Order: sequence, then C-alpha cells, then structure tokens
Amino acid sequence: MALTYLERRGQIETYFDRTAADTWARLTSDAPVSRIRATVRAGRDRMRETLLSWLPLDLSGRRLLDAGCGTGALAVEAARRGAEVVAIDLSPTLVELAKERTPANLGSGRIDFRSGDMLDAGLGEFDHVVCMDSLIHYRSADVVAAVGTLALRTRHSIVFTFAPRTVPLATMHAVGRLFPRGDRAPAIEPVAEKTLRRGLSEAPALQGWQAGRTARIQSGFYQSQAFEITVR
Repeated sequence: MALTYLERRGQIETYFDRTAADTWARLTSDAPVSRIRATVRAGRDRMRETLLSWLPLDLSGRRLLDAGCGTGALAVEAARRGAEVVAIDLSPTLVELAKERTPANLGSGRIDFRSGDMLDAGLGEFDHVVCMDSLIHYRSADVVAAVGTLALRTRHSIVFTFAPRTVPLATMHAVGRLFPRGDRAPAIEPVAEKTLRRGLSEAPALQGWQAGRTARIQSGFYQSQAFEITVR
C-alpha cells in the first residue's frame, strides 16, 4: 500500500534521527567507509556541486531554503556566497551535527539551522529553494504537491532531486536487498520523468513557473536526478 507524505515523513525522521544517525555522520565526513557507501558519498558530492552550480555565484541579499539540509554541507557553501540560509531537516540529531561542523567564518552569509518540516509555512519566503535528495522517498504526486507548496513562497527558483525510474535503478534496488541492513537507506520512490513533468505543468500552484535544467548523477549505488524550475 502506498504511504502518504505524512506517513513516510515519520518513517524517514525515525531512520535518520535514530537508526542511521551514526552512519550518516560518517558518510558525510571524510572518515573511511565501505565501498558501497563510498559510491553514495561520491554521488552526493557530485549532486551537491550540480545543484550549487545552478544557483547564482553571488547570493548576497538572497534568502535560501536548504530543505532537508542533513549535516549542512550545501548550506555552508550557499552562505559562503552571501546567502541568508534557513537550513532545515527532520532529524534534530543531524541538525546538531551540522551546527558543530559549520565553520566560524561564513563571510557575509549566515545559516539558521532548524529541525522540522521543510514545508512549514512559518519558515517564510525565499528567493531560492534547494531540496537535495529530500523528496526521493515520495510518490510523484507528493513530489509535485511539495514543490507546489514551496513555490507559493519562492521568488526565483527551486532545484530538487528525484529518483528516476530506470531499469538500472530497479536492478540496484533488488541487489541492494541482499546487502546487510546497515547498508540500506529508506525505500525510495522511483518517478518517471515524463509523469513528473506533466504533474508540474498541471499543478495550479506552479502556473507561472517553467522547467529548466535537469541532470542525472549515477555513482555506483547512488542514482538521483536534479531538476530545476524557475519563475517565467
């Protein structure tokens, strides 16, 4: 049975805040990791670089939401460009780790770390929103709904990732079930790009927005697709 956004959100919070907090702390550091996790680390690094490259080099005076900030690597780079970053994650444990890892000198930028729901309207309005691998656990309809909710409070662009529905990815999921449970992440929801594009184009909240760049990153057991939408 397909789970709703709220039901999946609870599962994901439990995983990242309790079950695998130590694993993700190592994965997002330079500590030695298994070969499987090393491919995930490399893929995530490439994806983060891709999403950052789609943002302005100078973010001075811009407000940015890092939705699903994890341990804060993207938030730090955005702040170094001058952005006022709100970095939020479901896991208080990862948010505390992100605070510990944040360098003292961010130049003119700053980061406001919070734990909670990235869709919370109380976070305010933004110029740019980044959702790196924070929507890959949701069905296409939930991804479209989440992006539409964020678009109502965003002035310029939203960049996010989804799990592309491909034969290689389906094969990797099947093989991944053979590995120790400690090497597994929460189940993701592969999404067909055509279905996603149609949903985005038909969403009432996204009228006035247009699809932009897209890029697929594959590194061993990591496969994710970046997608950009911008205000017309």
